[in-house]
Amino acid sequence: MTPPPGTHENTGTHESTGPDESTGTDGRIATAAALLTTAALTRTPCAPVRQHLGPTDIDAAYEVQRRVAAARTASGARRVGAKIGLTAPVVQQQFGVYQPDFGVLFDDMTYAHGEPLPLGGFLQPRAEGEIAFVLGRDLDLPGATVADVLRATEFVLPAVEIVDSRIADWDLTITDTVADNASSGAVVLGTTPYTLDARDLSRVGMTLHRDGEPVSFGAGHACLGSPVVAVAWLAREMARREQPLRAGDVVMSGALGPMVPIGGPGRFRLELDGLGEVEAVIEEETK
Repeated sequence: MTPPPGTHENTGTHESTGPDESTGTDGRIATAAALLTTAALTRTPCAPVRQHLGPTDIDAAYEVQRRVAAARTASGARRVGAKIGLTAPVVQQQFGVYQPDFGVLFDDMTYAHGEPLPLGGFLQPRAEGEIAFVLGRDLDLPGATVADVLRATEFVLPAVEIVDSRIADWDLTITDTVADNASSGAVVLGTTPYTLDARDLSRVGMTLHRDGEPVSFGAGHACLGSPVVAVAWLAREMARREQPLRAGDVVMSGALGPMVPIGGPGRFRLELDGLGEVEAVIEEETK
């Protein structure tokens, strides 16, 4: 039986409890933001922040995300787009979280095909294959449709997302992953653009290889029925939260199949039917 949206089935060591009521909402949001910021800076995962936010307060979780993102921007990072998380049923089942969410992409998270990514920059990284949309016009309508998405999309690219979590052991509810910028890490973009003319993204097949061995399979229909549908959901949700998508934004539309642990250095090559390929190169940092 499928659990209802937002429920949490993980039975790990961290108890899913209600929020700490000893401080007000603003104090709990500030505490959660500080925990996630410290985890990122020290590369040491923290306990789930749902103990401060509760397991279902998505608005509070997005406020944590907004504050952490604002601090990154103030430190010099540039917003370059957004990502959708938890679109594929197989990924939802991996974490027991049954609704999508979104996070912000920054320039220092974005890599090109074949460009090395330092393994030490992540905590608990995993890889997944996606289709990235690059917008040629604003997509800021609160009632955005798939037609609006198709008109606004300049081109798409094959992309590998390196998802990561500041939460220990990936022990998540929806509030944990939302607060943690939708468990974002990095994105690796292909360098050959493809237009959407007469292209059905729901039928695009995906194979993700690690060091030449296939490790994940999927297709566009696993992403909310189609990546175009997923981007329409994102456009509506971000407009509702007054963070609309803009021309030039890169949009990671969600996983097409299961995510796979990275574990160590390696080459992750994504092949998309009719949309080319891209390779993420994970390397140990050299002194």
